[in-house]
Amino acid sequence: MQKKRTDFQILTIETPQHSWHIFLNFYLDAVCNMKFYIFLWVLLNICTFAASAQQDPQVSQHMFNHLMINPGFAGNSGLVNLMLLNRQQWVGFPGAPATTVFQADASLKLIGDADGVGFTVVKDAIGYESNVSFGLDYSYRFRLGQGQLGCGASFGMMNKKISPGWSESPGGDLVDSSDPALPKQEVNGILTDIGAGLYYRHKKYYLAFSSLHLTQPSFSFEEKGHYSMRRHYYLTGGYNLDLNDDRFTVQPSFFFKSDGTTSQLDLDLLLHYNKRFWGGLGYRNKDAVVLLMGFEMQNGLRIGYAYDLNTSILSRYNSGSHELFLSYAVLLNKNRGQKTKSVRFL
Repeated sequence: MQKKRTDFQILTIETPQHSWHIFLNFYLDAVCNMKFYIFLWVLLNICTFAASAQQDPQVSQHMFNHLMINPGFAGNSGLVNLMLLNRQQWVGFPGAPATTVFQADASLKLIGDADGVGFTVVKDAIGYESNVSFGLDYSYRFRLGQGQLGCGASFGMMNKKISPGWSESPGGDLVDSSDPALPKQEVNGILTDIGAGLYYRHKKYYLAFSSLHLTQPSFSFEEKGHYSMRRHYYLTGGYNLDLNDDRFTVQPSFFFKSDGTTSQLDLDLLLHYNKRFWGGLGYRNKDAVVLLMGFEMQNGLRIGYAYDLNTSILSRYNSGSHELFLSYAVLLNKNRGQKTKSVRFL
């Protein structure tokens, strides 16, 4: 949309049973009206319930958050890893996404000497929709070339809740509450989920591919309401580039995701100092510039922060996105009953 565009606008929202055409005739002043965007947000969230294409939660610090999207990472570091992440997206925008993630993984000798397990809990809310998912991960690792390949699978469940409160929101009187595709009361659905992933780690780089929601789970509600999850694909990678001064390491990385219909690419560049401090920049195409920073304490506790500066038209209606994580990594020495801290970035 051009800043000075004043022509007739057409908004089309597709659902499995309907194609709604809403003709909106407005000038630039109307574009700047927050009530219009609240109403638009209401419509988009309502129609998301029936649309087939869905998106997993967005995170910016993907280089520290592999397990959430790739079960092949479980146990990869050889440590016991715990992480808690919180993301507040598009702060100040009504109904903006909010995500909390807890995950843990470890290298255990369940079947052999090179297997790993993981556990992930994700709570995600956007508009009138909220999700809580639980996932168990297993991976088996073996030597491949000069690196190590982890092959993993995940099984989980998601509780999806839809709370139809749009009638009480600004612009809610324009919503046709008699539409059979819209829930009349709170709706809950339980979905089972399966994923798989490969994670290859070399001392200088990592490369990974994974897919979530392999069975594309779905559930129905009311007369014609339907929700389904699209299969998602992830391709990630990173490289450790040593500089002449061995106190510094540069780590470029990328994060590509797609649901087969839409795709997005993150490019990031971090500078590590003494393997304890890092800072850098990232770019998410057609969405945001990201500021990244963090540090690791000597006791194994790591803290990271990311700030997303929106580059789309939404930048006029929010103050950015904030993401904070805390993680702890420890190597358990069972023979001596001691703990040894270890620092890893890949």
